Amino acid sequence: MEVAAAREFVRENQNAVLLTYRLDGSPQMSPVTAGIGPDGRIVISSRETAFKVRNLRRDPRAYLCVLTDAFAGPWIWVSGTAMIQSLPDAMDGLVGYYRSLAGEHPDWDDYRAAMVRDRRCLILVEIERAGPDRSG
Repeated sequence: MEVAAAREFVRENQNAVLLTYRLDGSPQMSPVTAGIGPDGRIVISSRETAFKVRNLRRDPRAYLCVLTDAFAGPWIWVSGTAMIQSLPDAMDGLVGYYRSLAGEHPDWDDYRAAMVRDRRCLILVEIERAGPDRSG
């Protein structure tokens, strides 16, 4: 699968499971809501204290299985390198993330305060590979 096709699939289907690696090398999976940022990277909002964030800071390998709302419908996987963007640098990206998934917020000041209070950050994944390339 071409990376551009994977980006389009994620743009239209935000349900995903993110796989990261624990310190002992075992997988850790988390359900996430994924979007595509203006630079083409996958964007995920999380809390600084989440295990997925800790794992990615140590080992930036990220894998996602992206699903449709129907669950049993089409799906894709993507793999890539992740980086964590923390506040205050993440604020504009968090606003863009919300807008791309839900539209305008009724109170942006309240949203920004909640992002600080919840210690939100962004997980940004550069898509390096995607599939499936065939069905079986």
